[in-house]
Amino acid sequence: MEQKMSKKPRRKHSPAFKAKVALAALAGDKTLAQLTQEFEVHQNQIVDWKKGNPPNISRA
Repeated sequence: MEQKMSKKPRRKHSPAFKAKVALAALAGDKTLAQLTQEFEVHQNQIVDWKKGNPPNISRA
């Protein structure tokens, strides 16, 4: 018998939050793993936001 895993709803991060995380990553004070724990987002998201890939990231 298969068990269905409950899905968490997708979180939508504001452009301000993305900019805050990206600036923290660019500062270089903390490692990617530390930022992941602090902001509770996946490492790939931090890397993408740091590169400025999302079109809706705002300038903080």
